[in-house]
Amino acid sequence: MKLFEIVDILDASVLTGKDQMDREFFTAGASDLMSDILAKLADDCVFLTGLTTVQAIRTAAVSGVGAVVFVRNKIPPPEVIEMARDEDISLLSTAYSMFVSCGRLHAHGMTGLDGTR
Repeated sequence: MKLFEIVDILDASVLTGKDQMDREFFTAGASDLMSDILAKLADDCVFLTGLTTVQAIRTAAVSGVGAVVFVRNKIPPPEVIEMARDEDISLLSTAYSMFVSCGRLHAHGMTGLDGTR
């Protein structure tokens, strides 16, 4: 699924990564516990979270996450956005809850981090 499709499915705002709309993603993970993301294979996945801290971006960078979606209309502070730009990680924000966001992505063919549906 391309990033522009994720933006459309989640009615998301693009905070960084407007130049990466054709980047493809095949898996997604969602958590507010960074250890959950670190414990799973996350290369080039989409990471959904409600945490708008630098730790979320650090975790994404270490795990190889390609895009972070902040749920529940969360907007990170400027230093978080800048860090994501520096790490070449796309940031999106959606009004949907984490549960609904995951469901919408799954309904359009996105799989979980382990690749199962």
